[in-house]
Amino acid sequence: MLNLFVKTEKQKTWLQKLREKEEKFKNKSAEIDELAIFPEENIQELVEMGYSSITLPVAYGGEGLKVYDMVLLQETLASFDGTTALSIGWNLGVIGELFETKLWDHEKLDFFAKEILNGALVNRAVSEAQTGSPTRGGRPGTTAVKKNGAWVLTGRKTFTTMSPVLTYFLTSAWIEEKKKVGFFLLHKDLDGLTIEETWDVIAMRGTGSHDLVLDNVIVDDSNLVELPSMPSGSKINGWILHIPACYLGIAQAARDYAVHFANHHAPNSLNGPISQLPNVQQLLGEIDLELIRARHLTYSVAAAYDDVSLRENLENELGVVKHTVTNSAITIVDKAMRIVGAKSLGRSNPLQRYYRDVRAGLHNPPMDDMTIKKLALSAIEQEKISKA
Repeated sequence: MLNLFVKTEKQKTWLQKLREKEEKFKNKSAEIDELAIFPEENIQELVEMGYSSITLPVAYGGEGLKVYDMVLLQETLASFDGTTALSIGWNLGVIGELFETKLWDHEKLDFFAKEILNGALVNRAVSEAQTGSPTRGGRPGTTAVKKNGAWVLTGRKTFTTMSPVLTYFLTSAWIEEKKKVGFFLLHKDLDGLTIEETWDVIAMRGTGSHDLVLDNVIVDDSNLVELPSMPSGSKINGWILHIPACYLGIAQAARDYAVHFANHHAPNSLNGPISQLPNVQQLLGEIDLELIRARHLTYSVAAAYDDVSLRENLENELGVVKHTVTNSAITIVDKAMRIVGAKSLGRSNPLQRYYRDVRAGLHNPPMDDMTIKKLALSAIEQEKISKA
């Protein structure tokens, strides 16, 4: 099914590289989930094969892969292990956004590109317990105060995915003297910067999304790398499609398991496997219907984003992809479990892990209610404009 979306030789090359890791990554998934272990070895293997820098432009020494390419590869990786895919996906998305939009000055981008090529990993640290997702507009409680020509940061960030191996934390803080939220590039070895291991959840248990604690962390003025003029989530950023790509891959894994089970499970009450039963065929057909619909939506929007002439028209589509894929993934895993029956609830069965992991997508940005509200407001405003 995925072959329909493979278009280039570079995509084929990278898919082959990932598939060489398939068996190894799949074999680790149960242990990662059961013991809530961060998949450090998986991530290191991806770094060593150059995967962590695939979204770095060619001009900076990277592979120059676009959003469509990233989605294709991330979906495949997630079908092996969702934890590994979601973790490295944040790094890919941040790098893609930074260099596509030239968010930093030339000198800083040059420096950071070299760091990435040397294996550095990055993620944004923006969520906080009191404000929730930054896309809802809450002001961060983390503060940055200017003292003796440097910045002093104090605060705590939650949901800092991949924290055990991150080299850099792109951290939001409120700057009172500027009356703005700024982003600071913080190296993991700074004094006062620590990781508190708070991640204890039932879904995506191995992502290491612990708390980042900043206790009077002093950084040079040059580390204030962004002063956004628009609130978080208001600009069109196709790199967030790494999120639905992950849940699409998990849904595919659940589908494949269900099909294999249906073709090989033959209770003695039947003269063959359960795949001959009309109710099982109905569920399998509904699963593929959801999967095909979600996949075509995802890849068409990714392709439109990569076409700069179309990008500005994607006011709502990115959120719609995330909403559609996440909810479809939940439906797909549920139907797969209905096919497999009570066996799917066994702790050794991957479906129970998929069932928990896809629900994590509901809490990744943008949230469902915000996507629906944005669609409604767009429709209302467009009607007003058309009548004016």
